[in-house]
Amino acid sequence: MSDTETSREPLPILLLNGPNLNTLGVRQPEVYGSDTLADVVQLAERTASELGFGLRAAQTNHEGEMIDWIHEARGQITGIVINPAGWTHTSVALADALVVPEVPIMEVHISNVHKRESFRHHSYVSPLAAGIIVGYGIRGYEFAIRRLAELVG
Repeated sequence: MSDTETSREPLPILLLNGPNLNTLGVRQPEVYGSDTLADVVQLAERTASELGFGLRAAQTNHEGEMIDWIHEARGQITGIVINPAGWTHTSVALADALVVPEVPIMEVHISNVHKRESFRHHSYVSPLAAGIIVGYGIRGYEFAIRRLAELVG
């Protein structure tokens, strides 16, 4: 390998958060805890940096916007850490978009979705994910980034 190949920084990790996650710390703290979305991003940035990766973080309540971000990320990212929130259980369109970037995907859920309502037990994202982390609070994002870094090694 040439010096430029060995010294090239890896592409950033894309962190995506779906609907209502902008209300973390306010909405149902008994389910999601008191940490905010800013806390999630700070933890993710710190973890990614420690592992030698940059991080691009985004949250939206608009499904089409998230799908556009995923399409635009092709060739620009190392992998995706995603908490699809309510779209986990409803969005075939989001699942279809997640195959476009052709990178590893880690699915994260703050709460243990398997201890909640039965409709939350199905995920359209899980079959596409290299790993799924549920029920660890915002630490799940840290675990997902660490595992993603291992996968892309």
